[in-house]
Amino acid sequence: MSAHDLAEGFAAHCARWAADLGASGVAQKAASQAARAVSLATAAGHVCLPLDELADSAAEAESLSARLLESGVVGPPEARRPLVLDAQGRLYLGRYFGYEGRLAAALGARAATPAQSVALPTGLLDKLFPPRADGRADWQKLAVALALENRLTVISGGPGTGKTTTVAALLACLLAAEPELAVALAAPTGKAAARMIEALNARAEKLPEALRARLPREASTVHRLLGVTPEPGRFRHHAGNPLPIDVLVVDEASMLDLALATRLVEAVPPHARLILLGDKDQLAAVEAGAVFAELSANPALSPARVARLAELSGTPAAAIAPPCVAPGPLTDCVVWLTESHRFADDSGIGRLAGAIRAGDGAAAVACLEADEPALVWLREEAEIGPALEAGYQPYLAALRSGAGLPDLFAAFDAFRVLSPLRDGPRGVEAVNARLARWLRTALAHPVDPGPRSPWFPGRPVMVLRNDPTLGLFNGDIGLTLPDDQGEPWVHFPDGAGGWRAFPPGRLPEHETALALTVHKAQGSEFDTVLVLLPDAPVQVMSRELLYTAVTRARQHATLAGPAAVIEAAVATPTRRYSGLRDRLKELAVTTEGHNAKG
Repeated sequence: MSAHDLAEGFAAHCARWAADLGASGVAQKAASQAARAVSLATAAGHVCLPLDELADSAAEAESLSARLLESGVVGPPEARRPLVLDAQGRLYLGRYFGYEGRLAAALGARAATPAQSVALPTGLLDKLFPPRADGRADWQKLAVALALENRLTVISGGPGTGKTTTVAALLACLLAAEPELAVALAAPTGKAAARMIEALNARAEKLPEALRARLPREASTVHRLLGVTPEPGRFRHHAGNPLPIDVLVVDEASMLDLALATRLVEAVPPHARLILLGDKDQLAAVEAGAVFAELSANPALSPARVARLAELSGTPAAAIAPPCVAPGPLTDCVVWLTESHRFADDSGIGRLAGAIRAGDGAAAVACLEADEPALVWLREEAEIGPALEAGYQPYLAALRSGAGLPDLFAAFDAFRVLSPLRDGPRGVEAVNARLARWLRTALAHPVDPGPRSPWFPGRPVMVLRNDPTLGLFNGDIGLTLPDDQGEPWVHFPDGAGGWRAFPPGRLPEHETALALTVHKAQGSEFDTVLVLLPDAPVQVMSRELLYTAVTRARQHATLAGPAAVIEAAVATPTRRYSGLRDRLKELAVTTEGHNAKG
């Protein structure tokens, strides 16, 4: 059922409910219209909808508020109605207001209570992050020091800013002090989880062997970590049955929607440390909410915490100057990493990403017009086809050579086509069909069953639905190869360096993965990306989407699309309505009031 159909059904239900409660016709109509609007807003990624969006003036919003409350279907937070109107004039589906309050309570409790002190081996932090000769603050080192003190730490940074290096050092410190700590690593998608453990293993090579041996050997999806059950939306682990862990690190946390973030945070036991990693400038979750962006918005540190970080890290207190000094509900819990070790500020991809992030469309276009070896701009339709095929030539060569699975996956993951669209000539469905025809024709494999079957040797597929029975989850990618009898089997990494294979008929819902939507590519990185933009500005294009697409590239990025589309996207930041920060502030005020009375 479509979002529109669901909204219409909910609107009709609320109108009947209001009528049964004896509301006036005007109030019934207001309730119906508001129910439809907030349902559609939630489907579009918003957690709530300000009444200002439904009214032409402040006076009309006030009048609308009165009619909604009169309907009996809408009530203040304490009234337990299907629609909730908060003190700031935001209208919620009751379920989402509940999620927001629960998440704020769980996070607030973590932020308010320090972690158990850690007795670090002498000089370990300086060995991991030697003091800088220029006296500048090393924010990776400070992030580690902060996480040693906290039960909640939020670390935001763009590609190459050292988030994984920071986590490797943090885990080394914790495990050096307490070798038996139970540490879990997770990410929203299988691909992001696999990349997380690969990156952690690479960074851990510089650690002493004894510490390296104690690090986790695998990362899981959030759903797998929580334990998916047959009942939709329910997990084995929750507040009443918390995860058996002491530390949880969640990578790509910007992909967490409000509902999943709530369930995840509630499942972390009270004593455990929770570290959320992500990039506040990336796309928010597909579902409702922009949790990570809200949590990481204010990296303020209190004077007392600055003094403590200076003591732990050996950094002059005067050098510890966060970008924001105004206190907030998560003061002392947030760090921004801004120094890129992958892209220099003057490199092609680095400058383009910076221009997009800053909202400077003219500068973004200028980056593409410059003679940058890491950037290619395709402005003619005739250039796109050859670029698509050239990108997958190494994968085609690996298939022809009979390479093993590690080499095949490496060749496949070196390049990817990304698009913001599913439909149309530049959407992923059309591009996947085009590339699949080219790949199977160019390969001409002797056991290819022919065009009547979608399955051919080399076909990459992405899983679109969680299947806990098979251990396959949304976002997992597998490659199709024939067995000794010529039958196709789809091979997936198992997260521990091995492989699992399934016949196509057993797979959950899936699709060809030669081209991905930008949302589906989030949490992945490739040596080269080709970003297919629409030929005219469309609503789906945004600053965060373009930034996310470009920063999936490690070495080279090709953009295909007109300047007007690029400039329009850069000028259009994503806006998601939410009240999470207000819920956190309200919780902080309530806590302070209770403390004062006590």
